[in-house]
Amino acid sequence: MSIRKISPELFQKLVGLAALELTEEESAYLLTEMNHQLSSVHLLLQVPLEEDLQPTLHGIRCQGAGPRADVWQPFPAPEEILAEAPEIEDSMFAVPDVKGAK
Repeated sequence: MSIRKISPELFQKLVGLAALELTEEESAYLLTEMNHQLSSVHLLLQVPLEEDLQPTLHGIRCQGAGPRADVWQPFPAPEEILAEAPEIEDSMFAVPDVKGAK
């Protein structure tokens, strides 16, 4: 489903779901801005991209080795880390209770 424009009815539904309290002026402004952003997204979707293009955090093509595999490796001596803790309980860091937490 591709929405080309956010209707006032859909906008009111979204406002209700977000539990927002808006004045008429704020609603009109926000609806206009959301439709501008939606138009921008539709324009960006029309930009031709290569099929094998991988996402990056920047616009430069990566060179060299890719990122290493994200593999869990246990620390060889956890007792060394625990030795630095001010208080330990059952081989774990002991931390004070957070006020207001249930």
